[in-house]
Order: sequence, then C-alpha cells, then structure tokens
Amino acid sequence: MIGESLIKIKEVDMDDLPKILEGIEGKFIETSRIKVFTRFTPKIQENQIVFIHGNLTSGTYFEETMLEFENDFYCIAPDLRGYGLTEDKIIDATSGLRDWSDDLKALLDALNLKKIHLVGWSLGGGVSMQFLIDNPQRVQSLTIIDPISPFGFGGTKDYKGTPCWDDYAGSGGGTVNPDFVKRIKEHDLTESDSNSPLNVINNFYYKPPFRAKRELDYLKSSLLEKIGDDRYPGDFIPSKNWPYVAPGKYGPVNAMSPKYLNLIEIVDINPKPPILWVRGDSDLVVSDNSLMDFGYLGKLGIIPNYPGENVYPPQPMVTQTRFILNKYRENGGQFYEEVIKDSAHAPHIEKFDEFNTLLKKFIKEKV
Repeated sequence: MIGESLIKIKEVDMDDLPKILEGIEGKFIETSRIKVFTRFTPKIQENQIVFIHGNLTSGTYFEETMLEFENDFYCIAPDLRGYGLTEDKIIDATSGLRDWSDDLKALLDALNLKKIHLVGWSLGGGVSMQFLIDNPQRVQSLTIIDPISPFGFGGTKDYKGTPCWDDYAGSGGGTVNPDFVKRIKEHDLTESDSNSPLNVINNFYYKPPFRAKRELDYLKSSLLEKIGDDRYPGDFIPSKNWPYVAPGKYGPVNAMSPKYLNLIEIVDINPKPPILWVRGDSDLVVSDNSLMDFGYLGKLGIIPNYPGENVYPPQPMVTQTRFILNKYRENGGQFYEEVIKDSAHAPHIEKFDEFNTLLKKFIKEKV
C-alpha cells in the first residue's frame, strides 16, 4: 500500500492527536488531488466498506465500527478535506459536495478499489450520495446515517426544497456561532461553557446522558478541523433578508447551503444500488425541527425579528430526505428506513450493537 505513516509526519503535534485504536492502521495516501489521511483494517478482503464522517468529526468516529466488520470486509475511513489530518486545501463551496466526492474517487483510484459498500454519516451522508450520483457503477450499497438533507442545510421551506429567499439567507458560513468557532481554533477541551465543542457534541450528537467511551479521542479529532473564512465555517454575504446572512463561496458550511447543494439527480442514476437510511429518533441536528436551523430557532423566539412560518418555516429535513428516497424507489431503486430509538445524531456510536446488526443484515440480505 502506498502511503506515509503518521509517525513520520514531523509537523503533527502528537499531544493534540487522538489515539488510533489497536488493530487500525493510519496512513497518508497521496492521490491525484490531495493527500488523504486514511484508516484501514489490516486484512485486505474481497469486499470493502468505506466510512465517510460528518461535520466537526473525522474518521476516528468510525474506528470501533471498522473493527466490528474487519473479519468480512476491508474497512477504510478517510478524513475529508478540511477535517482531521488530511492535507489542508480550500473547499470550493460553489460546487456543493463535489470537492469531497472527487477526493473520494481519487482515493479509491489510488487504492485500486473498484466497487465499494459506502457508509456516510451526516455531512458524509450527503457526500456519499453525491459520490453515488457521480460514480453509480462503483457503489454496491449505500448506507446513510442521519444524513444532511438532499436540499442542503438551512434556507428551504418545503419537501421539494424551495428556498425561503432568492439569496438563500439563513444558510452558509454566517450561520455558525463565532464563539464556537473560536473555541475550536483554541482547541478547547473543557466543559466550561455551552459553546464548548465538547458540550455541543454531547448535547447535540448524542442523547443525554450518553457519553462516549472515547470522548477525548473524538474531541481531539474534531478540533483538528481547519478554521478560517475560506475554511470552517466559511465566508458569508450580508443579506437584506432575515436572518441577514447569505452564503459565501468557500468552506464546508457554504458547501452545505442549498444555493450549491441539490442531490435530486440521485433519483435518475443507473445502476441503482440499495440504500439503507438509519436515523436516531431524537436527532436535534438533522430533523424537521432542528435546533441548528434558523427557521426553527426563529419560531422558538431564540433569534429576533422572525418573519413568521409562512415566510421562513423550519426546514423539513427528514421529510425532504424521505421525498427523495421515495422518488428513488419509484424509479426502480430500493431503500429501507430504520429508526433507532433513544439515539440522536450518532446512532452508530450511541447504539453500537443495534446499528452494526442493521448494517450487517442489510449488506447480507439486500445487496
């Protein structure tokens, strides 16, 4: 395998890094586009699963799952551009999720992997759907875990993804709390404030009182996110429309804006691999009433000058995903929805055994 081991990278401060679980190997893989830090299980198998993480996370969050599947699959979990230890390169938000999709294709090409089972979580669910649109012949199955809506995050008002405003105000880089961004940049490991990354992860990614066993490793991996106006969260444009910020052109949060992100093309791809959609019943991040959506926060009175539900309702994120997947089914594809009780935005961590059972059964019986 081509690559450069983690220990040889001199610019990395080892104290700030999450530990890699025993049985997982981490390497930098040089591709035609970017140097990708990637985790592997050691035994190369005939079938492969590639795990794609979400926003404010990294491949670290999938290491336990990789070990659970290593007897039957070669498991791979890269850090996306902008996250973890992968080479720091700008994300062109105007292409939606395609920087990440193209990076994934380049990684698979470098590893000589032809066809994979693909698992994507949150933002990674959207990236995986974009990869499927761009490369349908390379995906045996797709599993999406609490995925971002196919119509992006923020700024739309119905199941078809109709924008609330022409400039997509209420989505993009300007919607992220600056104090939260500052704490990521400062590598805040504390629980001293509601905006500390650890508190945000524990209160939004998981259903309290759940705490992850590898909490510190997960947190350290999250704090490796690249920060800046052209990194996370990205730039923004002042808007005359409530809530007065519109998306810019760079960074991951702008790439998630419906101004640039629309995955409707998935309904027409050929071939159509089976899709498993897994979500937590208590998700506060991707929800029809998301506590990170300006429409819902405005409705609750948390953000002032709310123009009302007729103008800017909460984004029906889950309803939008179901609409797209039903269209996928109508056009000849298969999808299966599984809701995991008492879990939030990370059911593969909160309900580890239940999620793994679902994924194993799906691949064995439906693919």
